[in-house]
Amino acid sequence: MKRVVITGAGTINALGHSVPDTFEAMREGRCGIGPLEFRDVERLSIRIGGQVRGFEAEGRFNRQQMALYDRFTQFTLIAAREAIEQSGLEFSGDLSARSGVVLGTAGGGVSTWDDNYRAVYEEGKNRVHPFVVPKLMNNAAASHVSIEHNIKGPSFTVSTACASANHAMGLAFQMVRSGAAPVMITGGSESMMCFGGIKAWEGLRVMSRDACRPFSANRNGMVQGEGAGVFVFEDYDHARARGAEILCEVIGFAMTSDASDIVMPSKQGAARAMAGALQDARVNPSEVGYINAHGTGTAANDKTECAAVADVFGPHADELMISSTKSMHGHVIGGTGAVELLACIMALRDGVIAPTIGYEEPDPECALDVVPNAAREAKVDVVVSNAFAFGGLNAVLVLRRV
Repeated sequence: MKRVVITGAGTINALGHSVPDTFEAMREGRCGIGPLEFRDVERLSIRIGGQVRGFEAEGRFNRQQMALYDRFTQFTLIAAREAIEQSGLEFSGDLSARSGVVLGTAGGGVSTWDDNYRAVYEEGKNRVHPFVVPKLMNNAAASHVSIEHNIKGPSFTVSTACASANHAMGLAFQMVRSGAAPVMITGGSESMMCFGGIKAWEGLRVMSRDACRPFSANRNGMVQGEGAGVFVFEDYDHARARGAEILCEVIGFAMTSDASDIVMPSKQGAARAMAGALQDARVNPSEVGYINAHGTGTAANDKTECAAVADVFGPHADELMISSTKSMHGHVIGGTGAVELLACIMALRDGVIAPTIGYEEPDPECALDVVPNAAREAKVDVVVSNAFAFGGLNAVLVLRRV
């Protein structure tokens, strides 16, 4: 079994258009959630979100590319370029043939769906652009990363709602660890910031109208976000041989299914995923210093996750730091685990724990150290990243400082 390290990271999200910008915002406990800006927003009950602001696709892509790239694909390509550039890799020859791309998204080209339904049903048009299907398909982002960077090995897309990115990264980890690929480009992206995307979520009645306050007793729902996080997962020996900078090591992964309810979380399912990931990583619970929580800000999720952490970590749960960066960038749905992995890297490399902002009132059912409102300096050697999705699908990663 090969060791797996991360040698490149890239992102665009509500906190920043790059990894350094995002780290700075996390250190400052900055909030990227604000009023939504798009067509017909006044018809929505929910009018806040972690929207990527100051982004002009026209300045980054030409007209031919714009006809093919939904917003979620645009975000993915931007993040992938940053990650691959940092890694210093160029894909040619055998490396090109064996390396792959596995990305997560829940909805794919939601903006493209929305625009074209409007064109047909609202505006009465009888024709749509011939590239609508390749633009909206969930695998579009993975395919375009493959095309742009000449990556010809195993490439595909994972769609498991809010755990999509963690599932994708876990599978990429397993492929590199097994020797199936020396390098995998992995992560996730999402952009549901359009009228239809928000309206659908409104129907679930789990959205907050004012703020995302994970673990706080007065939390009242999740807030949607958008963006992408992309990483280069590489065989440790391959990275060392070429003198690459190593950000951290991926050491464990597990996934479980609650097999109980399509939307309500299960303490047992979450606990089995965390325990399985620790077992896969061959680390004791007492070695973990920080957990990046799923922490959506809903009443059910946060107390269930805290109960699962208490079950798995026992007395050590009281010593753990656990935070939800969704309080800052919103819930990026299928891409959320990828954006949140950045907080794990920051904790391991820089010794800075991203905070849970918006925390106002202690909740006896969430009585853990949630790093409230301000980042904290602390040396940690092992961290855990949780993702628990609708459908009862759970995916947990474990990372270690190198």
